[in-house]
Amino acid sequence: MALAEKLDQVVDRHNKLAEQMSTGAVLPEEYAKLSKEYADLTPIVGKAKEFNSLMDELEGANELLADPEIDGEMRSMAEEEVREIQEKLPGLTEIIQKLLLPKDVADTKNAILEVRAGTGGEEASLFAAVLFRMYEQYARQNGWGFEVMAVNETGLGGLKEAMATLTGIGAFARMKFESGVHRVQRVPTTESGGRIHTSAATVAVLPEAEDLDVDIEEKDLRIDTYRAQGPGGQSVNTTDSAVRITHLPTGVVVQCQDEKSQHKNKAKAMRVLRSRIYEAERQRQADERASDRKTQIGSGDRSERIRTYNYPQGRVTDHRIGLTVHKLERIVEGEGLDELIDALIAEDQAARLAEAS
Repeated sequence: MALAEKLDQVVDRHNKLAEQMSTGAVLPEEYAKLSKEYADLTPIVGKAKEFNSLMDELEGANELLADPEIDGEMRSMAEEEVREIQEKLPGLTEIIQKLLLPKDVADTKNAILEVRAGTGGEEASLFAAVLFRMYEQYARQNGWGFEVMAVNETGLGGLKEAMATLTGIGAFARMKFESGVHRVQRVPTTESGGRIHTSAATVAVLPEAEDLDVDIEEKDLRIDTYRAQGPGGQSVNTTDSAVRITHLPTGVVVQCQDEKSQHKNKAKAMRVLRSRIYEAERQRQADERASDRKTQIGSGDRSERIRTYNYPQGRVTDHRIGLTVHKLERIVEGEGLDELIDALIAEDQAARLAEAS
């Protein structure tokens, strides 16, 4: 379908939505749905008007140039106008094509972040702590809320695993590109010989699901309670406040022990469980839609290494797009992370534009 035709359809839909909402006969829940769609289409409509205006101007200038009786000065003006319009059109067309790309419905949601130490022993745990702090700093810099949901510490400053909820506009849309295996190369503080060790941590970013996104029935859950454990396995609670929830149909297991209240631990565990089930279904649908897609940017595939943090050289390399930046300290402080994420988003959009063409 030609771009002009697509834009006409968007403008028509935008006008119909405005008409529906103005009748006053729409139920509140339906009005909210229509209003969101209207807001999503509004930026495209603005660019459509700009595009149509340029095309009208181009048509007028070309008609003028086709007139055999046009004088030299008018011809020069018309030729200049055509050149200016032709310079503007490619950039405007690219913006419109990106706006027309199908939206990930989860992009508007908050994000649940899970960081786990991988191979590398205590060094991997220390790196997991670095990553978790990096994301906390990044969240604060973006004005997002950062609620720690669960932390399993090693007792030496490292983390076996940790979870947090990032709340705010763009949280999942940007953070979803962080899912995968992160590798670190550095000299551990305990290494007397100065040898570089390689270890890894796994990051998972899930869209926080709402009740309407996932229907979980009580009969499908097995809920176990136990006494919370601290580093080294010592008991840190005298009551069975820790909660483990198993979703029997899928086998997904979530546990939470950070709160002293069993009720609060159960509520947190249910939030994570709902989000994991929602993400699994999203991933299944994405795999069906793009089984032949070569790039896996944003897919949430956590089985492959996505990034290496090399401390001796002060560099970070994202292997999905072959980008290396020598700003390691700024990145682990959260300040330089945007450069990587912006590049990943641009690559993702380019890949999807290529598929759509």
